Amino acid sequence: MTVIRMGKTIALVSATALLLAACSKKEQVGAQVEEQQVQQERVKTAAELEIEQWGHPTAEGLAYYAGADRVFFAYDSSELSGEARMTLDKQAQWLGHYGQVSVTIEGHCDERGTREYNLALGDRRAQAVVNYLAAQGVSADRLKSISYGKERPAVVGNGESAWGQNRRGVLAVD
Repeated sequence: MTVIRMGKTIALVSATALLLAACSKKEQVGAQVEEQQVQQERVKTAAELEIEQWGHPTAEGLAYYAGADRVFFAYDSSELSGEARMTLDKQAQWLGHYGQVSVTIEGHCDERGTREYNLALGDRRAQAVVNYLAAQGVSADRLKSISYGKERPAVVGNGESAWGQNRRGVLAVD
């Protein structure tokens, strides 16, 4: 009987040792998984902070960061105002942060003037924006321009309030 008892004791001690070893590995694996989750949360937090500061690399993100996706022009002018330059400075910073993003600058006019004249004026407005952004360090190969003249009004109607909203340069994220 002693041999049987000794065999049971050995079996019991062996089973206990195996159980303890298995628990130790589970704790180590559990600790590793927990550490990976903490690291992933840190990465998420950094990505979320970037989005909070810069916005997404989309048209909405550009407007969020810069305050607008467009600048406005005076009647019959392609000259950038001080306010337009401030907006374009912020847009240039955003484009600098998102170096892979390309944009098309759309030149628009109000309804006054001929179609041909407004297409040419819209082109000058778009080029003024392109030139300013390029001067701020945005690579020219990321900037395209197009003129819509008076064909795509933002606001339909007569009067300075409508016309003023239609005389614009818009950055459209490609």
